[in-house]
Amino acid sequence: MGILSSIADFIDGLAKRHRLLPWLLAYLFLLPLPFILATVFNEYLIDLANRICLFILLAVGLNIVKGFCGQVTVGHIGLYAIGAVTSAVLTLEPGGFGGALGFGWPIWAAIPTAVLVTAFAGLIVGLPSVRLEGAYLALATLGLGESVRIFIAVTPALGSSTGLMMIPAPSIGSFVFDSFTSYYYLVMTAAIVGIYFSFSILRSATGRAFQAIREDTIAASVNGINVVKYKLLAFVLSAIYAGLAGALFAHMPPGYLHHNNFTVIEMVTLLLMVVLGGIGNVWGGVIGAIVVAIAYDQTKDLVFYFMDRPVVVQPLVFGLSMVLLVMFMPRGIGGWIEDFQRNRRFIRRSEERLGGTARNS
Repeated sequence: MGILSSIADFIDGLAKRHRLLPWLLAYLFLLPLPFILATVFNEYLIDLANRICLFILLAVGLNIVKGFCGQVTVGHIGLYAIGAVTSAVLTLEPGGFGGALGFGWPIWAAIPTAVLVTAFAGLIVGLPSVRLEGAYLALATLGLGESVRIFIAVTPALGSSTGLMMIPAPSIGSFVFDSFTSYYYLVMTAAIVGIYFSFSILRSATGRAFQAIREDTIAASVNGINVVKYKLLAFVLSAIYAGLAGALFAHMPPGYLHHNNFTVIEMVTLLLMVVLGGIGNVWGGVIGAIVVAIAYDQTKDLVFYFMDRPVVVQPLVFGLSMVLLVMFMPRGIGGWIEDFQRNRRFIRRSEERLGGTARNS
C-alpha cells in the first residue's frame, strides 16, 4: 500500500506540472518492452503485446458506451470487423487473390476512412438504443454484430471462406512496419492516445452527460440533457475506437484477415475484459484487457477428451469466469482502484487536517 501510494503521489506531482508528463513517462517506460521480451523470452510475446494493445483500444472504446453511458451493447466486435475489412479492401491492389475487392489506396488514407465508415456504422448500431434498453438492446446489437460477420463470410469480394491475404503493412518513407517489433510502436502509441482521450471524454461535460444518462435516463432528460443525442454520440465514439483497432489489426503482420477473427467468442472475451476491469473504470478496463488477453492466449489450445472426442475448454472457462465475476466481483478491478484512490484522499485530508491543528496549537 505504501509503495502504491508513493507511486501515485509521484504521478500526481508530474500531472500538476503538466498533465501530459505522466503519459510521456508511460510512453518512455514502454519503449524498450519489445527488446526485453525478445531477449528474455521470444518474439511471439511481442505479437501478443501488439494484440493486447488492440484489445485495450477495444475495451476502452466499449467502456465509453457501456461503462460511461450505461448502454448494453454486444455488437462491438462487428464494428471492429467493419474497420478491419474496410481498411484492408481499400489498400489491397485490384484483382487480388480469390476475387477480393481492392482499390489500391494509400494506407494512411485508408485507415482514417475506415474509422469514419465504422463511426457511421456505430451510429446505425446506436439507433435501436433510442427505443430499446437492457436485454432487448443487447439482442438487437448482437444480431447486427453477427450479421456483419456472416455477410463477410458469404461475400467472396470480402474474402469469404479464404479470407483477405497480402494486406500491405504501413510505412513512413522507406521505413515499413512489417515486423512485430516495429508494429508494436504503432499500436502502443494508438493505445496510449486512446486511453488519454478516454479520460478526457470522462472528465468533460460530455462525459458527465453520459454518466447522468447511465444513472437515470428520465432524470437526465428532465435536467435538460438531450438523451438521444448523447446515446448516439456514445455509440459513435465507441465505434471510432473499434474502427481504429480494426484497421490496425488488418495491417498487422502477417497481413491476413478471416471472418473467424470476429466471432461471438471474441465478443464475450471483450465483455469479460470490461467486466473484470470494472464497468466505467478506464484503468480497470486496461488491466482487464491485459489479463484476459494473456489468459485467452494461454487457454486457446486447452482441450480434454470425453468419450474419445476433443472438447475445447476455452469457451467454458470464459463463460464461467463471466458468471463468477458478476456474482462475486461486480465492481471488478476498477472497484479496488476506486477504493484505493478514495482511501488515499481520506488519508491525505486527515493528515492535512491534523497538520493544520498542530500548527494552530
